Amino acid sequence: METIEHKTVTTNGINIHIAEKGQGPLVLFLHGFPELWYSWRHQILYMAAHGYRAVAPDLRGYGNTTGAPVHDSTKFTALHVVGDIIALLDAIAPDEKQVFVVAHDWGAVLAWLLCLYRPDRVKAYEPGDIEAEFAQIGVREVVKKLLTYRHPSALYFPKGKGLESFPDTSDTLPSWLSEEDVDYYTSKFEKNGFTGGINYYRAWDLNWELTAPWTGAQVKVPMKFIVGDLDLVYHIPGVKEYVQGGGFKKDVPLLDEVVVMEGVAHFLNQEKPDDINQHILEYIKKF
Repeated sequence: METIEHKTVTTNGINIHIAEKGQGPLVLFLHGFPELWYSWRHQILYMAAHGYRAVAPDLRGYGNTTGAPVHDSTKFTALHVVGDIIALLDAIAPDEKQVFVVAHDWGAVLAWLLCLYRPDRVKAYEPGDIEAEFAQIGVREVVKKLLTYRHPSALYFPKGKGLESFPDTSDTLPSWLSEEDVDYYTSKFEKNGFTGGINYYRAWDLNWELTAPWTGAQVKVPMKFIVGDLDLVYHIPGVKEYVQGGGFKKDVPLLDEVVVMEGVAHFLNQEKPDDINQHILEYIKKF
């Protein structure tokens, strides 16, 4: 990924590492857990080649982004991270009123709230001590298991059970994930640990308290939604009915399309980069 430029932007009290390439309208990519800017590597190169400025940060607590107090999970609420995103946009694109946003997993939650809190900044959107359990397993094994998880059932780590809750998985990596990819993720999480990312989950209840004023509010930003039919989130009770049964469209009146990709699991932007690249470009070109 030598052609991707890396820089650090100091804003909102932290030092945000970003990876970027290209010139043109800004497309902001937001990652999930256990990921980094690196999960958008295919999309950064593709969108840059098609006339866009693609930017992917390491979110608060992840990778090469520093300065957030990982010992204090109350500093990892959605309001904090959306604040980071707005401050980042002000710093790197002060003259660009609105940007395109593409997000996955936790990034999608944050992008949803970004659209809710600051729709003026978004042109369109395509959306316990668990560390102790992870420590028993080893960073590299955690990364491999989570990134290649393909079962639509819930994933959990019972205390003291390590990887026993995982269904049997192949020791061979899928074609879309190389040993070099795993090495990169492993190097960052070995350096900084998983606490920063896990703090997003710890702050979940606090998010509900802080975002109560927006309960029932609609997201009025154009949106395209893509999900894999093997994604465990899609199989949470009620989610499929919400997405397909009209509830999603009610909450997002400008929802353009729902795409369900067959045979694809949670990390669809890495598993099917060519398909996702095409979906993103076709949608953004409408604006």
